[in-house]
Amino acid sequence: MSAVLVVAGALHRAGRLLLAQRSYPPELDGLWELPGGKVESGETPREALARELCEELNVDVRVGSRLRVTVQPEPGLELVALRAELLDGTPRAVEHRAIRWVAPAELLALEEAAQIVPNDRAWVPELVDDLQCYREMGR
Repeated sequence: MSAVLVVAGALHRAGRLLLAQRSYPPELDGLWELPGGKVESGETPREALARELCEELNVDVRVGSRLRVTVQPEPGLELVALRAELLDGTPRAVEHRAIRWVAPAELLALEEAAQIVPNDRAWVPELVDDLQCYREMGR
């Protein structure tokens, strides 16, 4: 049996990262995550992320490169994060309690306070680096 692959979107804008707040399951209620979801049969990870962000945020995106770390929370489950660029639409919380754009310091503070979904914490160092690069480039 092949592993279930879940994709998460690192959507950047003006040196900030979009996070979505979970409302379920109970153990994750109120925690923040990168939005995304399961790769369906016949989809590539990029196609799955574009579909998931459209469903969850009501936006169209261009999916870019993958973050270095693959998270394997349990046997048979792999989580990967991909960078994404907003092409059209204003993100809104369709399937989450709330969304918010965070700067590097805010992301680190959320992680330090254990307010990031545990599976997403492995990506925080690379996400902070990305955000700082985008800020320095003025994007």
